[in-house]
Amino acid sequence: MKRTKVKIQIQNAGPFSDDRVIMLSDVLVKKWRLPTQSTLQLRFGSAKHEVKIVPTTQAGILRINDSIAAKCGLTHGDVLCIHFKAATRTLHIGPLIGVLISRVYPGAVEKPFGAITAFCRELHDACKIYGASVFFFTPEECHSGETVQGWHYTGKWVKRSFPVPNILYNRFTSRKLENRANVQQFIKHAKTQHQAVLFNEKYLNKTEVFDALRKEQGLHIYLPESYLLRNYQMLKSMCTKYSTVFLKPITGSLGKGIIRIKRQPDNSYVCHFTNLSGARKQTYDNLAAMFSSLSGKVKQQRHQIQQGLNLISIGGRPVDFRALVQRNELGQWGITSIVARIAGNHHFVSNLARGGSLSSLKDALARSNYPSSADGNAKLRKASLAIAKGIETQIPGHFAELGIDLALDTQGRVWLLEVNSKPSKDDNTPLAGNESKIRPSVKQLVQYSRFAAKF
Repeated sequence: MKRTKVKIQIQNAGPFSDDRVIMLSDVLVKKWRLPTQSTLQLRFGSAKHEVKIVPTTQAGILRINDSIAAKCGLTHGDVLCIHFKAATRTLHIGPLIGVLISRVYPGAVEKPFGAITAFCRELHDACKIYGASVFFFTPEECHSGETVQGWHYTGKWVKRSFPVPNILYNRFTSRKLENRANVQQFIKHAKTQHQAVLFNEKYLNKTEVFDALRKEQGLHIYLPESYLLRNYQMLKSMCTKYSTVFLKPITGSLGKGIIRIKRQPDNSYVCHFTNLSGARKQTYDNLAAMFSSLSGKVKQQRHQIQQGLNLISIGGRPVDFRALVQRNELGQWGITSIVARIAGNHHFVSNLARGGSLSSLKDALARSNYPSSADGNAKLRKASLAIAKGIETQIPGHFAELGIDLALDTQGRVWLLEVNSKPSKDDNTPLAGNESKIRPSVKQLVQYSRFAAKF
């Protein structure tokens, strides 16, 4: 879809001139038959202003006075999409994207948003290319008013007031933050009063995902046997059926708290517990002793019990795959990237936070013990798209990107490990040392935002 874009120019209205006057290319004025003798409405996010249009021969610009610009949070040089709705006599510019982030470090000039600062800058740069504006704000700024205080890049990071945005992109890093009463009230206000579109609206937990995907007939082949661990009998049943099982906190991330249980030939059990330095090992004489030892941990946090898999490996280190699946400029699911993650030494999980390393899919398959006759790339791509569509169908909520963790076993079969609704911006397609490069995943976010906001 070809979009019309304009560059914002801000000028002082002067003491005697009409501050409602805006100047727009005469080509667009004629094309859209814009009224020049009467007022119409200018909209940016939730902001509305009555304006008068004066045609100009200068193409590709929208000249606006500083008082309206200040109320809207517009910056000189912003590049925005523009369209006119004749039925409502409204000129829309945007989209305005508001990104919900966990915290800001105002004193850290170079990294005000901590580890995601580079991603925030990339998102700003992508908006300049595709015609959008983005700002970043924290739970403390979530109030049910008509404006939001947020951070915007203008050569440096500055804080200013913005209208309620067209798009809300949830990058909170904890359930606790996104479930705050003021945050939920703000989101409800933005959606109901201003028709804001929220995506990646909540964390997913492992039990929710597996229970939902079981309802999709075609996805059963990807799902290892997996249940919410409720009692000793369930543990006994799974440990009898499989020589290896995993216990995973249902709300865990970064490989934290995963326990691998291996049944030995003498019916004793070896547990490996993840920690930052590797895995702590504990042996139990029997299942009852193991359950007694683990029961405190399991009561404190609910765990998923999952069938162990015989994964492909490189040099004895397990390999799995992170597929980043995103909605595109037409709102359809597509695969942005698939990378391999190789577990670190003395680790049995592949997360980078646990010493794992990244590799290209092609290289990992070539170096592993994966059967060469099987097409791993095609299988992983097919599974990724099917799982994303299954999530969309079976789980309430609007998701625009999913990190889907998959594995291949030594027989060439694809298995789902977990689905992450807040995929890391440092965990899929690295910048390869080029700080000025905008990752495809970031470009896709802006393109989908334009589609979702109907720009």
